[in-house]
Amino acid sequence: MMNGYDEKRGHRTDDDDPFAAKGSIVSAFDAFPKAKPQYVTHTSSGGKWTVAMMILSLCLVWSELARWWRGTESHTFAVEKGVSHGMNLNLDTVIKMKCADIHVNVQDASGDRILAAEALYRDPTNWGQWVDQRGIHKLGRDTHGRLLTGEGFVDGTQEEGFGEEHVHDIVALGSKKGRWGKTPRLWGREVDSCRIYGTLELNKVQGDFHITARGHGYAQFGEHLSHDAFNFSHIINELSFGPYLPSLINPLDQTVNAAPEHSHFHRFQYFLSIVPTVYSLGHPDSYSSRSIFTNQYAVTEQSAPIPENMEMQMIPGIFVKYDIEPILLNIVEDRDSFFVFLIKVVNILSGAMVAGHWGFRLSDWVNEVRGRRRRNAGHSQGMLGAKGDGGYEE
Repeated sequence: MMNGYDEKRGHRTDDDDPFAAKGSIVSAFDAFPKAKPQYVTHTSSGGKWTVAMMILSLCLVWSELARWWRGTESHTFAVEKGVSHGMNLNLDTVIKMKCADIHVNVQDASGDRILAAEALYRDPTNWGQWVDQRGIHKLGRDTHGRLLTGEGFVDGTQEEGFGEEHVHDIVALGSKKGRWGKTPRLWGREVDSCRIYGTLELNKVQGDFHITARGHGYAQFGEHLSHDAFNFSHIINELSFGPYLPSLINPLDQTVNAAPEHSHFHRFQYFLSIVPTVYSLGHPDSYSSRSIFTNQYAVTEQSAPIPENMEMQMIPGIFVKYDIEPILLNIVEDRDSFFVFLIKVVNILSGAMVAGHWGFRLSDWVNEVRGRRRRNAGHSQGMLGAKGDGGYEE
């Protein structure tokens, strides 16, 4: 038997007959017909489309892998249904006054007055040890004086911001217990400032946290501090509500606010709107979900000098007025299962193959039409030329 011809039977075999019926009855329903390699032609245009399809598929799969790895964040609001009574205030600030000349108090809407100085730590320090540290910036600007926008990127027009952390980073770092850093040693420097830090338990109601000078702000016995010793310039290293989580960056963290030179009577005011927040890694209803509860806040700042003759109406100092919103913000970072990810990858590859196939068919049809037109044009010119050349000359 040679070249598919059976000498004994006198006809071609089914193996070389592309139109011969083969297989069982089920093969009649085959939606994926196949051709023998000898009947398949490889073209350069088909190779180009295959390479382009592979590059496109690789880019799309890589993009989908990156999106799946990052997960998706969803933000939802709801009315806070839980009943709570207390809330922690975490404070780490440096005041450019001596510790003995400073009073720290909290007064809330329930009428309670908390002597915060008894619950917080106070360490004498030097102002220059803190204001020159890297990361300290003016309120609303970074260390280079650029506006903070929270966008987290820099380009030719957009100012730089600190950006936001991912939920998985917040949850991972939130599981670690936060500790207050040690106050730098003076090493012979002059004591001109006071570091006040620690955690204070408050009532979960609207309140006012303020730092004033000794003998000012409340009717109390003792000598009033001289007005020349007033200087409420301050650095806020940490100001947060709820569990102490150093990994979370709050709007007032690492900010400095200085009073103008020779302005002893100065009043700094911060108005805070606190929003209870839950960070969840995974859907809250799932068994493997991890969550931490904390509070975020938005802040508005106002500062102005006070004439000395208006001391009875307006007290110089640092005043933090906070109010708690009756809503709960849920921030959830979730990720599709690996099986769902595989289904999306299959969809991407299938779509790329279909698009590449139709692109090849369309380009092949365009090339065929253009080639046909060129052949027709060449044939017409040849006939005219032949007629002219083949004429008889008398």
